[in-house]
Amino acid sequence: MERLTVSLVLFRPDAALLRSTLDSLAVACRAAGVVPELVLIDNGGSAAALAAVALPADWPLRVIAGHGNVGFGCGHNLSLAGAAADGFHLILNPDLELAPDAIRAACAFLHAHPDCGLLAPAVRWDDGRTQYLCKRVPSVFDLFLRGFAPGWLRRRCAARMARYEMQDLIGERVVWDPPLVSGAFMFFRAAVLHRLGGFDRRFFLYFEDYDLSLRSAEITRIAYVPAVKVVHHGGHAARKGLRHIGMFVRGAALFFRLHGWKWL
Repeated sequence: MERLTVSLVLFRPDAALLRSTLDSLAVACRAAGVVPELVLIDNGGSAAALAAVALPADWPLRVIAGHGNVGFGCGHNLSLAGAAADGFHLILNPDLELAPDAIRAACAFLHAHPDCGLLAPAVRWDDGRTQYLCKRVPSVFDLFLRGFAPGWLRRRCAARMARYEMQDLIGERVVWDPPLVSGAFMFFRAAVLHRLGGFDRRFFLYFEDYDLSLRSAEITRIAYVPAVKVVHHGGHAARKGLRHIGMFVRGAALFFRLHGWKWL
């Protein structure tokens, strides 16, 4: 049987979305013949949602709580202590639904491609539109356009945004070595994630997944695998208020300091 650890970081989660995420995970794991170790990291305000969760009785479960809100990446890092360093590790958002065959397809791909250590899925919005979560390395101007520019400017720069989102490549074929993949769903060989030490603790929220992608590419190959399908309900930092905008800007600044400033 496959060894799979699944970690979710929770901060005031939407109870219905969390139930939907875990229900879809249960279906996908059952189809793959996998009994995962589930690690739920409570960064705060999650007690009510956790109380409403019903999990398969045979699933090993760890709930890590009492540490306060340490951020997305540091929260996931807590799951590495005591987790198996062999098999696979899925970093999963609590606002994401897996297709019934997603786990089976992810495991099959990594078994067939031993040089691949990190897999990214095909992602859709609720309405079925493609969500382009694989990216090329952005400039500061790219991030401004995507998150904060007025509509007329985004429309004028649509071709530039399409290139940043890899719309020329992301579709129904496997894409090797996308530079950046999303932390909403990162399916790792556990040994790769442990070797990297998880996310960089200096990030609190936003761009920790970009940083981890670039560091992963130094020691393994990354693949976008369209056979692994998910629906993502989150995103849009700019629509979440000034606090999230501030975290987005701070995360971006740290990312550029670490990996080089690119203004245009």
